[in-house]
This record gives sequence, C-alpha cells and structure tokens, in this order.
Amino acid sequence: MRLLFRVQDGLLTLLALVGALAILALMLHVVIDVTLRNAANVAIPATYEIVTHYYMIALAFIPLAWVEKSGGMVQVEVLEPLLGPRGLAWSDRLVALIATVIYAALAWFTWLTALRNFDAGVFVMAQNTRVPTWPAFFLLPLGFALAALTTALRMVVPRRSDAASANGDDREAGE
Repeated sequence: MRLLFRVQDGLLTLLALVGALAILALMLHVVIDVTLRNAANVAIPATYEIVTHYYMIALAFIPLAWVEKSGGMVQVEVLEPLLGPRGLAWSDRLVALIATVIYAALAWFTWLTALRNFDAGVFVMAQNTRVPTWPAFFLLPLGFALAALTTALRMVVPRRSDAASANGDDREAGE
C-alpha cells in the first residue's frame, strides 16, 4: 500500500511540474505574442488556439487529483453533524467510492474520445496554419485517471484531518 501512495505522490509531483510548466509556457507565449503585435506588428500564429486547446486544458484537468488529495473540492456536509466518527468514516468511503466510479468513467470515455481524435488526426485551422489538437485530448483521461486513483486510495485510508481537528481530535477517522 505504501508503494501505491508513493507512486501517487510521484505522479502528483510530476503533474504539478507539468502544470507549472504549462503556466510558464502560457505566460511566455502570450507575453511574446502581445509584445510582437505591439512592437513589430507581427503575431505568433495560432496563439488563441494553442492557449485554449493546450494550456487551458492542462490547467483545468491535470490538477484534479491534487485538489482531491488536498481536500479542496466542494463539500456539502448536511448530514455529517448527525453522524458519529464511525458514520463519518463510512460516509467518506461512500463518497470516495462514488467519486472513483465517476472519475474512472470519465477517464474511460475521454480516453476513447482521445483515441478517436488521434486516429482522425484532429486539428484546427488558424491563419492558414494547421494546429493539431488531438494530443490535448489525452490530458483529460490522464487527469481523470489520477483523480480516480486518488479517490480510490481515499476509500482505503479516509482522510478526516479537517473534521478531526475541528472536533479537537488530531487523529484521522478510520484509524
């Protein structure tokens, strides 16, 4: 199990690096494009298409697993005040199971879409330049699959540090 957590942490670190590189590339690309447009009246072809089809996709879907692991997703806790520690642990496992199924289904269907787009060689035209967009479609199943792995691991080891510390108990539920 520890190996699985280390693999997950390594993948999350790698994806954080990819996300950081995407942010830097986005900023550099747009700054250079704006500078060239204003200074030399020359534009980098397909800036809009690259930003929307690559950078924004990477920034939106790659961090899903990190957000899941850090507990940053929206949580609605209507019934949880009525549950005891054991009920909270089971509630967390049920939510993690549902999230895992949803993320896995999204990973599967976006994988199939990515393969179809790869086979078709999907592209967009921008200023008479073909911009292949099929590679960006593989970012979605990657993000969803890692989010599914993260929530699946949370089924095994539910994390309740926020709720436990709010109650004055520093232990995580389920231990």
